[in-house]
Amino acid sequence: MNKYHKILKKILDDGKRQENKKGAITYLLNQSLELKPIDLLELFESHGLAKKKLKDELGLFMSGERSTEAYRGIGVSWWDYCGPILVNSYPTYFEQLPRLIERINKEKRTSKNYVLFLGSNNTESNQQPCLSLIQFQIDNGKLVVSAYQRSSDASLGLPSDIYHLYLISKQINVPLKSISLFLGNVHIYANNIDSTNALLSGDVAKFNLNVG
Repeated sequence: MNKYHKILKKILDDGKRQENKKGAITYLLNQSLELKPIDLLELFESHGLAKKKLKDELGLFMSGERSTEAYRGIGVSWWDYCGPILVNSYPTYFEQLPRLIERINKEKRTSKNYVLFLGSNNTESNQQPCLSLIQFQIDNGKLVVSAYQRSSDASLGLPSDIYHLYLISKQINVPLKSISLFLGNVHIYANNIDSTNALLSGDVAKFNLNVG
């Protein structure tokens, strides 16, 4: 059982129940997940990820593209519920990434914590980023990526966010040591419980997107 599957099982076994506007969830608070390159390989091979869509989505994020029509153009429809424009969402902050990555590649300072903050309080928003902070550090010549997520849909959002972090790490000219995530609230929606059990049993699983 890979590390991602272990956190899914922990949510199912130990999670608490809660209702929110998107439906019922089983959740855990303040969990952590450290993934080495071998763990990432196991996850990406065992979990169905729309890799091309996620790669193209990240490219639009980093270009600052806010039009949901542009995302539909690459086959990404999961932002449609936000309306025509993404307000205070991922593109607002990810467009700073190219400059930050350029700076890291230029400096490669082991004494520096390179940080990208996502989300602002008291601003208009139709989808506050669930990923709130990404930190890049260089330790003994290797890249350590740390991220904080205020809220994480373990079935769909978490694997996608991990893949985005991996794609970002590949743009930094330092070998990857690990990607660690600190999850404020990690959860499985009630309508994805059966699919999660199927996934853990080694069967094909299809998950439902919960938005609203």
